[in-house]
Amino acid sequence: MKRAVWFWSCLSALILVSRLCHVNVLWADEDYHLAGAIQLLHGKMPYRDFWYDKPPLNLGFYLLFGAHTGVALRVADSAFVVLCCALAYRFASQLWSQREGFLAAAALGFFLIFYIPSANLPMEPDTLMLAPHLGAVYLAWRRKPLWAGVVAGVAFLLNAKALLVLAACALFGGLPLLALGFLATNAVLLAWLLSIGALADYWEQVWRWSVGYISTSPSLVDPEWGFKSLLAWIGFHAALAIGGLWYWLRGRSPERWRMAGWLALSLVATAAGWRFAPRYMNQLLPALVLVAAYGFAHMGRMWRAAVLVALLIPAVRFSPRYFELAHDDLAGRAHTWRDVAMDQESRLASDIVLRTAKTGDTIFVWGYRPNVVAYTRLAVAGRLWDSQPVTGVPADRHLVDSEPVSAEGAREKRQELLRTRPTFIVDGLTLYNGGLDIHRYPELAPWLQQYCVAGRTGFITVYRLCEGP
Repeated sequence: MKRAVWFWSCLSALILVSRLCHVNVLWADEDYHLAGAIQLLHGKMPYRDFWYDKPPLNLGFYLLFGAHTGVALRVADSAFVVLCCALAYRFASQLWSQREGFLAAAALGFFLIFYIPSANLPMEPDTLMLAPHLGAVYLAWRRKPLWAGVVAGVAFLLNAKALLVLAACALFGGLPLLALGFLATNAVLLAWLLSIGALADYWEQVWRWSVGYISTSPSLVDPEWGFKSLLAWIGFHAALAIGGLWYWLRGRSPERWRMAGWLALSLVATAAGWRFAPRYMNQLLPALVLVAAYGFAHMGRMWRAAVLVALLIPAVRFSPRYFELAHDDLAGRAHTWRDVAMDQESRLASDIVLRTAKTGDTIFVWGYRPNVVAYTRLAVAGRLWDSQPVTGVPADRHLVDSEPVSAEGAREKRQELLRTRPTFIVDGLTLYNGGLDIHRYPELAPWLQQYCVAGRTGFITVYRLCEGP
C-alpha cells in the first residue's frame, strides 16, 4: 500500500508540475474547444448556433471546469492524464501483475510529458480519446463486449478514429454486442441532434468539412513526409519500441497476437490523410505502453540499459523547456519561445478587446485565433466565428495557402457572415497571408465599412463597430 501511495503521489505531482509550467500558454486545438465550450455557456448549441467541426463530447471536458484558462485548465489536464495512467495500470496489472501495471502507468505519464507540447498538452480529440480507448479495449479483454461497445461509442463522440478502437475491441470477440453498445451510444447523439435541430449542420461541419480537409491535405502528395514523421515519433519513443520488441520476440503472453493486431489498427488510425501529425500518434500509446511494460518487467540487463539510454533522448530534448517556462512564470515575464509567439500576440489583442468590451458584446475572428475567444470569453455574433469556413481554407494551411477546399461553399458562408454584426472583428490573418486579406473579398467591403480600428498588436488588427451615426 505504501509503495502504491508513493508511486501515485510522485507521478501525479510530476504530471501536475509539467502542466502548470504551461499555465500562461494556450495551445492550438485546446483553445478551439475552450472557445466552443464558452459558447455553450452563453446558451448557444454547437453546429446549429456556432460552427464546430469536431464531435460534441470534446466540449464536455472543458465544461467540467467552466472553460477557464490558466490554473483551472492545467489542473484539469493533469487529472485527465492521471486517469489515463490509472487505466493503463489497471489493464496491465490484470493482464500480468502489479509490477507491469506500475511500469505501464509510469511509461504513459513519462511520454505524455516528454514530447512535443502541441501534441501532448492540448486536450483535443486525439488526446481525449486515450481514456475511452484504453477503457474500451480493457472491457473487451474482460469479455464484456456490450460495455466495450458503449465506451468505444463514447470515444467516437470524441474522434471518428474510434471506429478503429471498435475494430481493436473486436479482436477479443463478441462483435454483435460490441456493435449494439456502439450504436446505442451514437443513437443518443443522433436523438440529441434531432431534438435541437442541428443534424444537418453536424453533418456539414463534422463530416463534409473534415472529408474536404483530409482530401485536399498537402501531405497527400508527399508520402515520404509521413514516413519521416512516424520515424521521428518512434525515435523519441524508442524505449517503448524496445520494450514492445522484447515482448513480441521473447514474451510468453497468450495475448501477444491480439496486441499486435491492436497496435496495427492504431497505426492505421495515425495515418489519416497520410499526415502522421504528432498528436495523431497518441493513438499508438495505449497498446504500446502495455506491451512495453511487460518487456520492461522481464527483460535482461542489456535490454534495460538500452531502454534507459532511449529514455534520455526525450528527457534531454524536452525537459529544458519546462524549466524555461517555469522561470518566466516565476519572474512574471512573457514567454519569448517562438512556438507560443502567436498565442502571446493573441493575449495582447484580447487585452485591446477587453478594454472597451461591454456586456452583450460579440466577436468574430478573421484567422484561426480561438484563443482570443477563450481569453475574452465573448459570445460569437453568428454561427460563423472564424474565417475557416468563410475563406474555405483550413487552419493548418491558411498562413501559407489561399486555395479553398470548396470555393462555392466559402461564397455561401460569406453571404451568411454578412447577416451578422459582431461588436469586434479581430483580424489575425491578413498580415500573415495577403492572399486571404479580409479586404480582398468585394462582398465584405460594405460590411467592413461599419468598423473602425480599435488597436493593433504585432500582426493583429482589432476592429470595433464605429460609434455615432
